Amino acid sequence: MKNDFRQKLHLEPQKGWLNDPNGLCFFKGEYHVYFQYAPDRPDGGGRKCWGHFKSKDMLNWQFTGIVLFPDTPDDKDGVYSGCGLVKGDKLYLFYTGNVKQDGDHDYTTSGRGANVILVTTDDGQNMSEKKVLLRNSDYPDYCSCHVRDPKVWEEDGRYRMVLGARTLDDKGCVLFYTSDDLEHWEFEEELRTADLGYMWECPDFFRFGENEYLSISPQGIPNEKYRFQNVYSSGYLAMQKGTYTEWDIGFDFYAPQSFEAPDGRRLFYGWMGIGDIPYFNLTTGQGWQHCLTLPCELFAREDGVLLRQPARELEQLRRDSFDITDGRFCDTELPFELVGAADKAFSVVLAGVFSLVYYNGEAMLRFMGSAGCGRTARFAKLASCRDIRLIADKSSCEVFLNGGEIVFSTRMYPADTNVKLITEGITGRLYKLEGIEVKTDG
Repeated sequence: MKNDFRQKLHLEPQKGWLNDPNGLCFFKGEYHVYFQYAPDRPDGGGRKCWGHFKSKDMLNWQFTGIVLFPDTPDDKDGVYSGCGLVKGDKLYLFYTGNVKQDGDHDYTTSGRGANVILVTTDDGQNMSEKKVLLRNSDYPDYCSCHVRDPKVWEEDGRYRMVLGARTLDDKGCVLFYTSDDLEHWEFEEELRTADLGYMWECPDFFRFGENEYLSISPQGIPNEKYRFQNVYSSGYLAMQKGTYTEWDIGFDFYAPQSFEAPDGRRLFYGWMGIGDIPYFNLTTGQGWQHCLTLPCELFAREDGVLLRQPARELEQLRRDSFDITDGRFCDTELPFELVGAADKAFSVVLAGVFSLVYYNGEAMLRFMGSAGCGRTARFAKLASCRDIRLIADKSSCEVFLNGGEIVFSTRMYPADTNVKLITEGITGRLYKLEGIEVKTDG
């Protein structure tokens, strides 16, 4: 069947451009996923708003439309990224209002306002009036005009906020603020590390036990073969160790955010896209572009390394299945899921689309022909590979190795939804997948 690239498993826009996940939370019995949304054009031009999905189970979703517009002098050039905090029967949403002044400016050292703005909502959709909490004058004087993407949480009876920033000497950092009432904020401290880019976007702070983690999306790190292969990186700082580990080795991953589910799990979404890429997406010609990753759960290993696996709710989408044995050739249809144990060396080939090969301590994802739309190859180092979980949708694929120690997330564009899968060195199961449901009322 000819592929229209409309997906079955991923949240994506009906029109326009989607990017960063925002305001992730569980509020009044529903999961809420806000996202940065440019509804007017698939290339991201035009208004920068927030769109909104909600669901009771992460399988049946409703798109309620645009919930925040750039409609005040304090956010006239964009409702940029932010977060959500549930307090009682209210949801507090914090975001950056982007303002670009007229005149001869470079919009890095002058001409840009970066306002932290708060709105509240009783139902997740209808918003209060906007209140500006922080302006450029509230940030340290060594910061450029690039300060954005607030993440707020409660800690020891107070509230804390972290903001991503770029200094005037082009160093990435984050700024920590504290508050007693969610409205009046005081600067607490700055955190930066050497040689980790010129701007840190989309910070996220959380804990597993006694260990603290800071997720960031740094820009301006030189590319290497096994690290920093994308134009921009996304990863986490293990605060006790001071180490930076990338979240994803695939072509399409940026700006992740996490939140706590009612049962205590830490759930995680990323933007399955990235800015300023040398490759492209075929859906742009159809009037829309980008999606979010699958919802995932985060786990902390004993050594502090974070593992990422698809949320367990997605297992309810499994339907017909059959065994995969070493050297298996099979015809299947998108979407599907492969779960298997790996040998010392293995390969998975989606004929005419890509190959995934593990051999001698290296994993390589390589595209074939035109299905990658300019995507070529990505590499990962890992001493051994015990297992693989691969979920392929109609125009994307997410691969989880060693229980989610290494993840490749990428868009792909096979011409047909009927595909041939070839595996060697893998024993497991292949599942056909039913899609999630997304209703639209806006």
